[in-house]
Amino acid sequence: MAQEVVNSDEVVLGEEIDHVRLMTLNKPRHLNVISSKVVSSLAEYLEKWEKDDKAELVIIKVAHEPSLAEDSCLEVAYRMYWLGYHIHTYKKTQNSCYQYVALVHGISMGGGASLMVPMKFSVVTEKTVFASPEASIGFHTDCGFSYVSHLPGHLGEFFALTGARLNGKELVAAGLANHFVPLEKLSDLEKRLISLNSGDENAVKAAIEEFAVEVQPDEESVLNKQSIIDECFSKDTSQG
Repeated sequence: MAQEVVNSDEVVLGEEIDHVRLMTLNKPRHLNVISSKVVSSLAEYLEKWEKDDKAELVIIKVAHEPSLAEDSCLEVAYRMYWLGYHIHTYKKTQNSCYQYVALVHGISMGGGASLMVPMKFSVVTEKTVFASPEASIGFHTDCGFSYVSHLPGHLGEFFALTGARLNGKELVAAGLANHFVPLEKLSDLEKRLISLNSGDENAVKAAIEEFAVEVQPDEESVLNKQSIIDECFSKDTSQG
């Protein structure tokens, strides 16, 4: 199979393997902070592959990925919001023969969450942590967190106002991720997806389900406190 791998010093690694395209955030020791360089690299690959007739399956791999970097904050925020919009209006994903899969086994917070939520295929593990930490210090929540408004009851208000965290099992239960795959099986899933060499929706779904397991939130999960949350966060203002 023809394969192209960019320089390992890059913040985002891009690979082309026949009909499969991979993007890997490549600075886990720096938590893959979303800097302007990371956003530009992701956008560059996505725009290139959107025009590539051979590209059928795009996989993004994230080990750790928090919110926006502090460098050139306004520019980074603008680019990140643009990237989030571009990902969710990606022309090729309107075709059942082209798919985008997110494999997330680390921190996915703030603006970075737009790389995972709400994809048709987003895979999380026991190491995945999702939150909007900017809410806890009074900042406006990022574009990647806006989908929580779709959650049942007033869970969206709760997460947006408190910055509370969700783990992998809770993400699947809440509908913010599609599948839970144990971390020990994630590498095998990636190999299986690459071996498909296709973006056929049914084939991709079947491959993921081959490694996915059914999960339920733990007994102490905040998702089991829906009635209390609805009562406390259903007011018109934070003062009640």
